[in-house]
Amino acid sequence: QVQLVESGGGLVQAGGSLRLSCAASGRTFSSYTMGWFRQAPGKEREFVAAISWNDDNTHYADSVKGRFTISRDNAKNTVYLQMNSLKPEDTAVYYCAADRYGTRYQRSYEYNYWGQGTQITVSA
Repeated sequence: QVQLVESGGGLVQAGGSLRLSCAASGRTFSSYTMGWFRQAPGKEREFVAAISWNDDNTHYADSVKGRFTISRDNAKNTVYLQMNSLKPEDTAVYYCAADRYGTRYQRSYEYNYWGQGTQITVSA
């Protein structure tokens, strides 16, 4: 069982930056592919970014590529999402997710564990 707790959400002006953190419980964090997803009101949950468990390869949705950076610190059981040049369309609830030995990082149904979500609001 893995528990995920996100933090770092809030309100920011367009063009600003935020860093999300997701702290995981347990002693097997390094074996999990970690992903970030988001869900805006009235829309389906969508993939944002992921970092692989075995080689730290990173993957991004086209909409955030070049603006967002995902990273992980296995010693702290934490994954981060640095978000720069934020746009109003980035407004959503952001969720952290974990998939042990995961390889299909864009598919939300592959992830077994989810955080409670944190709200990001970007004002124009």
